[in-house]
Amino acid sequence: MKRNMRIVVSLLLVVCMSLSLFAAGQTEAAKAPARKVINLWSFTDEVPKMLEKYKALNPDFDYEINTTIIATTDGAYQPALDQALASGGDNAPDIYCAESAFVLKYTQGDAAHFAAPYKSLGIDVDKKLKEADIAPYTVEIGSNSKGELVGLGYQATGGAFIYRRSIAKDVWGTDDPAVIKTKVGPGWEKFFQAAEDLRKKNYAIISGDGDIWHAIEGSSPKGWIVDGKLYVDKTREDFLDIAKNMLDKGYHNDTRDWTDAWFADMKDAGAKKVFGFFGPAWLINYVMAGNSGGTKPGEGTYGDWAVCEPPVGFFWGGTWVIANNNSPVKDAVGKIIEWITLDSSETGLQYFWANGTLNGPGGTKDTVASGTVMKKSDGTLPFLGGQDMFDVFVPAGAFATGKNKTQYDETINMYWRDQVRSYSAGNKTRSAALADFKKQVADNLAISAL
Repeated sequence: MKRNMRIVVSLLLVVCMSLSLFAAGQTEAAKAPARKVINLWSFTDEVPKMLEKYKALNPDFDYEINTTIIATTDGAYQPALDQALASGGDNAPDIYCAESAFVLKYTQGDAAHFAAPYKSLGIDVDKKLKEADIAPYTVEIGSNSKGELVGLGYQATGGAFIYRRSIAKDVWGTDDPAVIKTKVGPGWEKFFQAAEDLRKKNYAIISGDGDIWHAIEGSSPKGWIVDGKLYVDKTREDFLDIAKNMLDKGYHNDTRDWTDAWFADMKDAGAKKVFGFFGPAWLINYVMAGNSGGTKPGEGTYGDWAVCEPPVGFFWGGTWVIANNNSPVKDAVGKIIEWITLDSSETGLQYFWANGTLNGPGGTKDTVASGTVMKKSDGTLPFLGGQDMFDVFVPAGAFATGKNKTQYDETINMYWRDQVRSYSAGNKTRSAALADFKKQVADNLAISAL
């Protein structure tokens, strides 16, 4: 009898252990991701190439990266992304990118509910932000209405004033950035005095009104939308008078940005030699250098440039990286996003990006979101006559604000600039330009003016 009881107890123990192991296995299976694929959506190949680097650095990261790239031209990217997010399923984006022109739609606006808080991805946000010394404007833009961080970038796009050394020497006797910044600012009054000094020597201070618009837009206290209504901040309304004054006095060559005439002014092929441009480091690296008429100092205008602090703080451009709140692979996504946006070590994406070593030595150096990284990196550029651009662009990031942006900026800015140009050219009155602008916004976006 006792022997039979022992057998029964032993059998029960075996059964219990089996059930326990089965349950543990079920738990582990539940924890394991349903798939080993990460869907990435972007509008350029920048971030996809970063993920290739991440996989090369982390061979144990056994996820396949499924990349979808749709250019923003013709407005194709956003509708496709919106549809993919709304449809969900295995093909939904796990990571997606948004540029400054429309990022607020995905962090604070109509599509913000898809964005996962970085903390939910296993990222120690507060600690990492402090360690990396991330520019505040990028955090402002990347935080949702609850104050949760849902998006960050890898570039810093705080703006500087990029000027010609030879022209500065001709007009003021020096090309020292510490001196030139006191000639062009702080504030617009000094900038216009500099424009007059330059005009007397037959130089244009900028190429066209678009060059100054990015700084004016970025420095305004309020954005285009306040309490759901169109709001024309005085700083932005003043652009009407600034643009007309600069055209009337011949302070620029009356070009429009991103046109052949604008590019020509970067290599002295315009009506007047142009003293400077407003912009972040990407404008130097990816636009001005290729349009300078040379590839090394002494050729064209290459090497005859420098950067200094602008009259007002602003930023222009940038890409924010966002995770889908419904992603089944959040842990893996979190590792990637932290490496791109918050890792300030010498094996983080931003260190490679800042030093031009992402694809090996000799690549393009760029400003990054982390001030910590830039302070330990070499930002000297031959294009800038050997100047270390990080000395100017690190404070430029802190100088900028993201509190004046809205999800409608891309469209509203287009309407606004068209009306400003019509007014400055003398084709309509100031009041008509304002009225027509407000009507365009109301008719096309259903947003009435305050």
